[in-house]
Amino acid sequence: MATITDVCRLAGVSKATVSRVLNNTGQVKESTREQVYKAIQELNYRPNGLAQALATQRSNTIGLILSDFNGNFFGDLLKQAAQSVEEAGKHLIVTDGHDNPEREIAAVNMLIDRCCDAIVLYSRFLPEETLMQLIDESPVPLIVMNRQLPKAPDRCIVFAQQEAAHAAVTHLLKLGHRNIACITARMRTPTAKARLQGYRDALADYGIEYNPNLVAHGENLIPSGYTACQELLHGGNKFSALFSCTDNMAEGAYRALSEAGLKIPDDVSVFGFDNEQMTAFMTPSLSTVNIPVIEMTKTAIEQSIKLINGENTFAIPLFHGELVLRESAIPYHAN
Repeated sequence: MATITDVCRLAGVSKATVSRVLNNTGQVKESTREQVYKAIQELNYRPNGLAQALATQRSNTIGLILSDFNGNFFGDLLKQAAQSVEEAGKHLIVTDGHDNPEREIAAVNMLIDRCCDAIVLYSRFLPEETLMQLIDESPVPLIVMNRQLPKAPDRCIVFAQQEAAHAAVTHLLKLGHRNIACITARMRTPTAKARLQGYRDALADYGIEYNPNLVAHGENLIPSGYTACQELLHGGNKFSALFSCTDNMAEGAYRALSEAGLKIPDDVSVFGFDNEQMTAFMTPSLSTVNIPVIEMTKTAIEQSIKLINGENTFAIPLFHGELVLRESAIPYHAN
């Protein structure tokens, strides 16, 4: 395997000159540049990418840290990130933080050590203060997805969670439902808190008092939606509609409602959140909230590229959800 020394010998130049040609830095005569490229081609020389990165502190890569790899949401995010990075002429390095703050910080530091030119972090649990510290202290640009950072509006990709949940529950209220149950995730993340608050705000708009007995907590997974819905059914509080803060939990609720002899939507209307691919094929098809994950991911990578290139950046606009109305939610009628 050819080395940089072999290239230097064949081209008749120093290592410093070859490095300047490879890294496109410094002044090099065009004739000398051609000699170096000719030698590289003849020897089939492949530069050591890690060595180049250590020398230049640039690796032509962007790091992506996901909180999880499960579900279509993260699949779509990852696919779009890979496409956007490739279109920018760079490479993507992906890892996950296992929904653990310490591991997310470790992942950021690992990607910095790998000399990534920028890092995109999808975080559920890291406190705002820690995220700001990472942004301020990182030697490379850091973009945060899924978190609102008022002190760094050009570094965060934010979806209007509360607004979207409010719109979904308001739709059920406009259909005439007044007893609306809710399955939410545990109150450990800003996302879970925002979606529950949207539910509460919509009820308040219609003068309906919040009833904690109509709320059950799951874990964003199908089995937990099943268990949470059973809890609601056994709680003794009747409801004509159910707002599930994720589609996965809604799918579990479908089974629980069916086992209880309740038909969707005749007995209970159901509204989900996330617009997972399966929702269009559930029986009945699930009304849900679509999150513009493709546009959000594109923006995250585009902003990263701007920061890498030293361009001026501005606050990133808030992203909004869209109601996807299907068969699972119909006007209220007394049984």
